[in-house]
Amino acid sequence: MARTAPDAAQCAVRLRRAVLVLARRLRPALRSDGISAAKLSVIGQLYREGPMTPTELAAREGVKLPSLTRLVAELEDDGWLAREAHASDGRRWLLGLTALGKKRLVAGAQAADAPLAEIIANSTSAEDRRLLLQACALLERLGEAL
Repeated sequence: MARTAPDAAQCAVRLRRAVLVLARRLRPALRSDGISAAKLSVIGQLYREGPMTPTELAAREGVKLPSLTRLVAELEDDGWLAREAHASDGRRWLLGLTALGKKRLVAGAQAADAPLAEIIANSTSAEDRRLLLQACALLERLGEAL
């Protein structure tokens, strides 16, 4: 008997629920140094994509520039970010992580990932882990498409 493909709406509901539950459980571990989810998102964006203008960062974060300005100022004051002059336009500047910011982010991420990695190691098979990595790639593509 032929299996029918899952309905897209059903997949969307299950995916949203699973991601929300997982995110809720991981969130406290990621908030080391008393950093908010919004600040963590900004820091992560700069870590992954490298230095960018505040306008580019606001667009990637899906926020208006004035909303980002306060976060950037706080992150600068806390030593996470630094501004540097834009190479081709002296009226603009780039935001980037400081060396200390990178070090703190990597250490925080490793500490947050350790309990999840232990659960994955102790409760999944090698085949499950391969499947999980494939699912992660699919989730990343879906996130980019949104």
